[in-house]
Amino acid sequence: MDPELEPFIPLFPRADLSDPVAERKNFTALATSLPAPDLKDMEVADHTVPADPDVPVRVYRPRDAQGGIVWLHGGGFVMGDLDTEHPWAGRVAEGSGAVVISVGYRLAPEHPYPAALDDVWAVLRWAAEHAGELGFDPERLAVGGHSAGACLAAAVSLRARDEQGPPIRFQLLNQPGLDDRQETWSGRTFTETPWMNRDKVSAIWRHYLGGAPATPYAAPSRAEDLAGLPAAYIATAEFDPNRDEAIEYGLRLLRAGVPVELHQWAGTFHGSQALLSAEVSQRQLGEAAAVLRRALAR
Repeated sequence: MDPELEPFIPLFPRADLSDPVAERKNFTALATSLPAPDLKDMEVADHTVPADPDVPVRVYRPRDAQGGIVWLHGGGFVMGDLDTEHPWAGRVAEGSGAVVISVGYRLAPEHPYPAALDDVWAVLRWAAEHAGELGFDPERLAVGGHSAGACLAAAVSLRARDEQGPPIRFQLLNQPGLDDRQETWSGRTFTETPWMNRDKVSAIWRHYLGGAPATPYAAPSRAEDLAGLPAAYIATAEFDPNRDEAIEYGLRLLRAGVPVELHQWAGTFHGSQALLSAEVSQRQLGEAAAVLRRALAR
């Protein structure tokens, strides 16, 4: 474990997703306790995307933005919203110079798959259609997120390819959970790792799938064909059950001819980049923003 992260491990709450509705309060308290970035040099506005039902989004618009990204929060498909993601969406916009469209998608178990993906799909299409009004070039549109949000970003990339949806230029997948089967070495072995462990992953997929069989749009690792997908940046944490499935997804993208930048962060655990005082966390956040800036500026 990175020595700067290790002292914080006992302070992390042990989420019990047997009652996800109750756990949302703890997640909100933890997320909103983080310092928000200084956003005085950008416009921040809430919008509603017409859909069935309508989808709330928060748009962060830096000056002279070139590209835009549909940004999807983490929280295991059962936690998180526009407010809990505010510190991170703001940092992504600030560091990358991209217009960030943060999505308040519906949560499981009240709204199991495909509700969240349908919300993201509606926002992706809306963002492409209103790119000019939102302040970015529609040919420089990306998707991205953390954890469950990264899963949704990968899934909507598959759907956009298959259904000839809006062209996606880039997918930024930070510590994605992509496979419900938990058959990798890290998925089988990391039973007591901080914040995310095997039991928690099992609960996440149980709530999200709602008893239905997984499809590639729910768990992108199940997709047989990855050709024609957008270029990707994939970041993984060393002590994370999701680690190996994300690395394998990156390798499969490469074998399918998709450009991939893959970074395995040594000594980290799932979500540890929230510990902003650690040097490794600062490097993780800085790299993700720089990668997005470069991908949308080409």
